[in-house]
Amino acid sequence: MSLSKAVSEKAERVEEIKNLIHRYRVVGVAGLEKVRANQLQELKRKLQDSAYMYVVKNTLMKRAVAQSEDKPSLEKLGGYLNGPNVFLFTNLNPFTLLLILEKSKVKATAKAGDIAAYDVVVPAGNTGLPPGPIISQLGAVGLPTRIESGSVWINRDTSVIKKGQVIDSRLAAVLSKLGIKPVEAGLTIKVAYDDGVLITQEQMQIDLEGTKRSLEEGYTNAFNLSVRALYPLPENIALLFQMARQRAYNLAINAAITASAVIADLIRKAHAQMLSLSAKLKEK
Repeated sequence: MSLSKAVSEKAERVEEIKNLIHRYRVVGVAGLEKVRANQLQELKRKLQDSAYMYVVKNTLMKRAVAQSEDKPSLEKLGGYLNGPNVFLFTNLNPFTLLLILEKSKVKATAKAGDIAAYDVVVPAGNTGLPPGPIISQLGAVGLPTRIESGSVWINRDTSVIKKGQVIDSRLAAVLSKLGIKPVEAGLTIKVAYDDGVLITQEQMQIDLEGTKRSLEEGYTNAFNLSVRALYPLPENIALLFQMARQRAYNLAINAAITASAVIADLIRKAHAQMLSLSAKLKEK
């Protein structure tokens, strides 16, 4: 390829990136480390209706960012353009995009230096492996074993690593032989640019269950406050009417007000009081 043609093609790619930057509100940068080609294609298929996935060199992306001066704070994205990346252009909320990417991750075999995605507990039972060097390998990572019926068995459920810890080569080899996949493979958002705001990976980490509980607790507290304050809202109006009716009923009964809604109960109350008084008079 001639130099002039290469320069021309790079210029075309930069223009293409600039068009994407202006067409979409959000630009996401995700690391491509440990992402398999088939996973990338599958994710591209899943996102085809909601995001445009684009793989391009960081140098071309930096050039396009520098030339998009009308996008406020976009130049800060340059600080995150290192290592292999895939760029996601979308009008989705960045947090929605993050959830889609998280759900698309798959479990994978570990290699030395990988981070455990969850607490790994090796279950007791038959490994299906014949006796040999595997016994010392299992023992080296803390797995108690025995030989039974020509196979190596693990004596009890054993925790071998906690979530977030680094997996060494010895443990990675053992887990691979046992068919245990302790890491997650997929795209992870490093940073997202959302219409002038830069959101980092740390800022996008949300405890969904904790947030849900907090919202439910807030709703319950607000609902109870509105009921105690008798503040009518669409959410509490039915309950307020029920409370008002019950209070009006109690007032009418206690004050012996002969309203049509309580007259039958007033008569029953008077009858019960008469019977009680009659019984006391007989006793005397």
